[in-house]
Amino acid sequence: VAQIPDEIILSLKSGNSKVLASYFNQNVELVILENDNVYSKAQAELIVSNFFTKYLPERFSITHQGGKEGAQYVIGNLVTKQDTFRVYFLLKKTTGKNIIHQLRIEKQG
Repeated sequence: VAQIPDEIILSLKSGNSKVLASYFNQNVELVILENDNVYSKAQAELIVSNFFTKYLPERFSITHQGGKEGAQYVIGNLVTKQDTFRVYFLLKKTTGKNIIHQLRIEKQG
């Protein structure tokens, strides 16, 4: 299985929405708390930024990853000061770069 870009993992650990959004597709399917839609890259960055402001990340770890050449998914645990979330994202390789097409952040339990 191909390597997940370190920057994506680090941005989830540190709550850096700018770096995370730099990997977003032009339109990205986002499921974060009450937001569930396809958003533009700019809108998606704002939603993620608001999420990180409300829930300050403490650590992120990958629990599972898989997929095939050109498309892979990652499932992980995001521990924030307030809650623990399950994170899922789908990466597709586009013009040699891994692009996030789908991102879900859902409350555990």
